[in-house]
Amino acid sequence: MVPPGPGRPPLDVPAGYRVGDWTVTGLIGSGSWGSVYAAEGAEGRPAALKFLGVGPLAPGHRASVEERVRQEVRFSLAARHPHLIRTHAALTVADPGRPDLDGCVVLVMDRARCSVQDVLAEAAPGRVPDAVRILRGAAEGLAELHAAGWVHGDLKPANILLGERGEVWLGDFGLAAELDGTHAYVPPMGTLDHLPPEWWSERTGSRGTAVRPSADVWAFGVVAHQVLSGGLHPFPGAGARARALAAQSYARGGAPLRLDAALPDGWRRLIGECLAPDHAARAGLTAAHVSSRVAELAGQRWGAGRRRRVLLPSALGGAVLATAIGTGLLLARDSGPPPPAARPSTVARIITARDTLPARSDIPGALRPYIEESARRCVQPEVTPALMAAVLKAESGFDIHARSPATDEYGIAMWTPRVFTAWAVDGDLNGTKDYMSAPDAIATMGVYLCWADEQLKLQGVRDDLPALLAASYRTSVRTVLDAGGVPERVRPHVDQVRRYLTQYSRA
Repeated sequence: MVPPGPGRPPLDVPAGYRVGDWTVTGLIGSGSWGSVYAAEGAEGRPAALKFLGVGPLAPGHRASVEERVRQEVRFSLAARHPHLIRTHAALTVADPGRPDLDGCVVLVMDRARCSVQDVLAEAAPGRVPDAVRILRGAAEGLAELHAAGWVHGDLKPANILLGERGEVWLGDFGLAAELDGTHAYVPPMGTLDHLPPEWWSERTGSRGTAVRPSADVWAFGVVAHQVLSGGLHPFPGAGARARALAAQSYARGGAPLRLDAALPDGWRRLIGECLAPDHAARAGLTAAHVSSRVAELAGQRWGAGRRRRVLLPSALGGAVLATAIGTGLLLARDSGPPPPAARPSTVARIITARDTLPARSDIPGALRPYIEESARRCVQPEVTPALMAAVLKAESGFDIHARSPATDEYGIAMWTPRVFTAWAVDGDLNGTKDYMSAPDAIATMGVYLCWADEQLKLQGVRDDLPALLAASYRTSVRTVLDAGGVPERVRPHVDQVRRYLTQYSRA
C-alpha cells in the first residue's frame, strides 16, 4: 500500500472487534484508505480483514475513494488464481457508535505468513531463499492479472505475500485498475521505488493518471533485482525519491543501467529488458512473456561460484538528490523523453575490470571492498573505485586516524563533522554513522562524489570530470562552478589526485 495520506491515520480497530463471523486480533498494516487486520474465524481459522473506509473526506475526494473501493472489491472477488491473494467475502460494517468504521467495506482474505519485504529485511547478504520460486509465482500472478485486463499499479516486495505452506500471492489491489483500451487510470499515487520513469511526465486528468501494463513490467524488473540481490535496488539513492530521480536520469540517457554483478546472465538480460527506459522500448515485453522467461530461468542452475560481496545500504549514488531538494540545490523534473538517438542501451551494463582496484597497489586490502562497492552504487561512470581511492590517498594517505584540528577535518576521508552529518551513510551497517569509521567515511564520500558529478553535468560540465570532482570534494561544487574549473588554490591537491588515479587505473 501507499503510505497514509495527510490527515488519514490508520483505522483504529481494537482487538476483539467482530465483523460477521470474524474477530480482530491485531493490526497488520495500513495504507491510503484502509487498514489490514489479522482475524480469526470459527475454530480459530486465520484470515486477514482489509477495512476500506472513506471517513471524513471532502465530497470530491470521497467520491474518488469510494470508486477505488468499489473497483478493489470487484477485482478482489473476481480474482481466482493460485498466485493472486484470494478474497472470500466482502462485508459492510454497521456500527453507528463507531462513525469511523460505520459503513466500511471489509474484505475477508487469506492471511499471509509474511511479505517479500519482510524477507528482504531479514535476509543475510546475498540471495533470498527461494528467490526464483517467489519470482516465478509473482510473474505468473502478474500475467494472469494482465490477461484479465487489469494493471496492478503498485507491484513491490510488500505486495508479494508468502503463505504458511509456501504459497506466493500478489496482494493489495487498492490501485489495481481495469484497462480502457491501452491504458488504465489510477489516482496519482504509488510507490516511488517502483514507478517507471515515464510516470513522472504523465498528466493527471479527471480520471486519474494513465498507466499501462508496461509499468508493472518495470516494477517486476525492480522487484526481481531486489529479490535476487538480497535487497539491492537497481538504482542508487538514500531514499525512494532519490532512487526515482536516478531512474529518470538513466531513462534520459544520463547514466547506464548498472545491475548487481552477481546476477547470472539470463536474469541480467531479463531484468535489463524489464527496465528498458521507456514504455515504447518495454511494450513488447508482456507479463506473459516475462512469466515464460522466468519459468525457463527457474529450470536453470543458479550460477556456481557467485562472489561474496560487502553490502552497503542503497544510500549511495544519486542518493543525495533527495537532500538537494531539501536544501534548495539544483534539481529539475524530467522535461520529457530524449530523442531516439539519445536512448541508452536496454542491456544492463556489465561490471568490468574498470570497477575493481588493481591487485598490486598501496590501497589497504581491508578498505578495498568498501571503496569498490561505494563506487559501484553510483550511476555516474566517472565515480570509479580508482577515483575514490585516489581522492582518499590525496586526502589522508589512507590514514584512518588522520586529523587536522586547524581545518576541522578528520578520518580517512577528512570529513568536517558538521558536513559529514548532512551526508552520512552507515557504511558498515552497525547502526551508527561516524566520520572516524573508515567504512562510513568511504560510503559517504561515494554519495557526495556521485551527487557532485550529477550537479556538474546538470550545469553542462562534461570535460575533466574526475579532476573537477576531486576539486569539488576539497572545496564545493559551487566553488568549482564559480571558478570555471579547478580553483587555483587546490590545483596541487588535484594534481596529486590525477597521479594517483593514473596509478590505480592500471590493471
